[in-house]
Amino acid sequence: MHRETRAGGLAFIGGGNMASAIIGGLIKSGHPAGEIQGVEPDASARARLERDLGVLTLSAPTAELARAQAVVWAVKPQVLREAALAARGHVPHALHLSVAAGIRSGDLARWLGGERIVRAMPNTPALVGRGISGLFARAAVTAQDRATVERLLAPTGAHLWVAREEDLDAVTALSGSGPAYVFYFLEAMQRAGAAMGLPPEQALTLAIHTFAGAAQLAQDADEPPATLRERVTSKGGTTYAALQSLRASRVAEHFESALFAAKQRAAEMGDEFGSD
Repeated sequence: MHRETRAGGLAFIGGGNMASAIIGGLIKSGHPAGEIQGVEPDASARARLERDLGVLTLSAPTAELARAQAVVWAVKPQVLREAALAARGHVPHALHLSVAAGIRSGDLARWLGGERIVRAMPNTPALVGRGISGLFARAAVTAQDRATVERLLAPTGAHLWVAREEDLDAVTALSGSGPAYVFYFLEAMQRAGAAMGLPPEQALTLAIHTFAGAAQLAQDADEPPATLRERVTSKGGTTYAALQSLRASRVAEHFESALFAAKQRAAEMGDEFGSD
């Protein structure tokens, strides 16, 4: 599909799930689909963007990208350098928002030849408008640029700004990879419930609602999680027995080690995919 774009548009490099979540949210909030371009080499992904979201698509960067005032980089880290170099000549004055894990803003600035770059670490609940993104801005990013990024990401959920770029590695470990940890525990709770005699679908329903409800309770409460935990733990009761078992197995320590492993891998990805 090829249609003339309006001046002052928005471009997405990459048309996967995260790009679709952001684009879909923007369109629902009133952003005209005709002002959005998607650059995606995969024909089936382009067709989906056109069919489901009604946006303009390109198979590769062209001079049409020069109309974009903001560019969202939603490609995999290992192909970001190639994609940035291909688009470099078309987007010299745009604001750039990268959602690629690990790739440092300095590398992206060097590849693009520009400094107005914001790095974001979103997570998959963005697909249902319940995500959270950690954000870091380079020095050249203005207050207006920050506001633009916040508007772009608003339909996906919450956000927070970090002062140091290296903190995004920790954000990646906690919230970027975090949904997988929740799914991991949901799987374990479902298996345990089934082993106790519940139908698996009932066990999963109980587990999902428990996670969702507890998370909402923690979000709304003034007390820290430790206090909330203590309130539902009577010594000698069922919760106490479960927590004692978790402590004996050092689950908390092992879980914290897992997060540090994720943080280390995020830093390694910056080294691995950010070199020239």
